[in-house]
Amino acid sequence: MLLQPARRDGRRYLNPVRTAVGGLSMFFKVAPRFFFGTKARLPTHPLGPFHTDAAVYASQPPSGLRVTWMGHSTSLIEIDGARILIDPVWDERAAPTNWAGPKRFFAPPLALTDLPSLDAVLISHDHYDHLGEGTIRALTQLPAIKNVQWITPLGVGALLKKFGVEATHIAEMNWMDTTRIGPLDITALPSRHFSGRSLFNRFQTLWASFALAGPAHRVYYGADSGEWPGFTEIGQQFGPFDLTMLEIGASDPLWADIHMGPEGAIRSFRALGGNGLFMPIHWGLFDLALHRWRQPIEAIWHVENLKLWSPTPGAPTEVISGKELRSEWWR
Repeated sequence: MLLQPARRDGRRYLNPVRTAVGGLSMFFKVAPRFFFGTKARLPTHPLGPFHTDAAVYASQPPSGLRVTWMGHSTSLIEIDGARILIDPVWDERAAPTNWAGPKRFFAPPLALTDLPSLDAVLISHDHYDHLGEGTIRALTQLPAIKNVQWITPLGVGALLKKFGVEATHIAEMNWMDTTRIGPLDITALPSRHFSGRSLFNRFQTLWASFALAGPAHRVYYGADSGEWPGFTEIGQQFGPFDLTMLEIGASDPLWADIHMGPEGAIRSFRALGGNGLFMPIHWGLFDLALHRWRQPIEAIWHVENLKLWSPTPGAPTEVISGKELRSEWWR
């Protein structure tokens, strides 16, 4: 059995399988490609503006499952009567400062103050492109968010408290833990990645993927992960999924252990059972790797026998069983 609670070696959490994470030596391999390939990694024209009609949230989705993808890995999921905000990043940059680091390709489609009431905020790990400090601090000031449940892997709660979240509203989870949010069971599951907001605190908090299981629908949020054999067990134990959200961007063969890339995402989707619809995430908003910014979506666009569900940023969109969605906003 590969699905087990996380283990530690001293202060460091361990991946479910042996995993290589690059250190300073990686810089010398990456630097030439990084500094000479910038133009291809950025859009050549402004993207958007995208706009979310917040009035949509006044009523429940008729299908029981609706997703608003805000770009990268940030999504608002409405599932069987529960409303979950995942990995919220409204910050201008996925970085420790607001003056340097990967900058957004387009503005947030929805103002934080226009968010509807939520049942939970789900944080998969502490990297800047999944947990924005400015976003968290702003959310804690919103009346609609004041009493929401924050769900995080082990150790991330300390960071949320630092950013203003009340300790009583934080539920930290180990892999294989389940928490109940209204009609929804949310289970933290292993992923093959790492944590840390600097080179000096890697692996000291846990990272996770999540299965969301309601009375009528199931969603798998893969967060950040390299490929690993545990996907088969996840699909068997927690699927079949109506929607599977897997990362396709910020990948490279140099760090394939921790980011699966588009081809790996397809293999992982099929390992999970290949049921339902495949939603690509972790792309289209930040320059976090060495590939062309559109390469991840182009790599999966013409894959045969793949039911792709890829919406326009900011558009609240119903998830209908078996019905593909192929927005070409990125063209």
